[in-house]
Amino acid sequence: MKHYLVALLAGAFALSAGLADAQQKTQRIRGTITAFDGTMLSVKSRDGKALSIELLEKASVAAAKAITLADLKQGAYVGVTTRKGTDGALVALEVHTLPPSVKPGFRPWDLAPGTMMTNANIASVAQGAGGHELVMDLPEGQQKIQVPPGTPIVTQVAADRSYLKPGEYVFLNANVGADGKLSTAARIQVSHGGVKPPQ
Repeated sequence: MKHYLVALLAGAFALSAGLADAQQKTQRIRGTITAFDGTMLSVKSRDGKALSIELLEKASVAAAKAITLADLKQGAYVGVTTRKGTDGALVALEVHTLPPSVKPGFRPWDLAPGTMMTNANIASVAQGAGGHELVMDLPEGQQKIQVPPGTPIVTQVAADRSYLKPGEYVFLNANVGADGKLSTAARIQVSHGGVKPPQ
């Protein structure tokens, strides 16, 4: 009986580990569109790899649109990519609006070495000596972020697959199948009018 329970528990752990592994098999893709046939999106990633991603029926498209800090009111939900400045303060590399489904928090990001991502509501925006200062409301407390002049500030507007043209830049999360094939049913963010999507 003891051996049976041990085997049963081991099987359960293996199953849960397998499920967790399956859930983790996603790939964040940034790159330039090289071709699109309506279903298969070909992208040259920022590290030079040629990728093919199948867009499932539910995959939606959002086009990037430039805005200003003045468009972001108190309470707006945004993501801010940051890096520490020489004085240790967080400095924004870009600011972008977020849908409410994205979880709040402060976590490492993979845009570049040392970058972090803050997803939170804006508590206030103030003018500072070197630009603006965002105060963000995180569950663990407020966080201050410097926003230098020229920092990209972007929102997304609903678009369709006609926006997925060669030469445009995309940002998306793809699922990686057991065979290594990439597919997505999530939102694809694409550049438009020279404005890149948040990264």
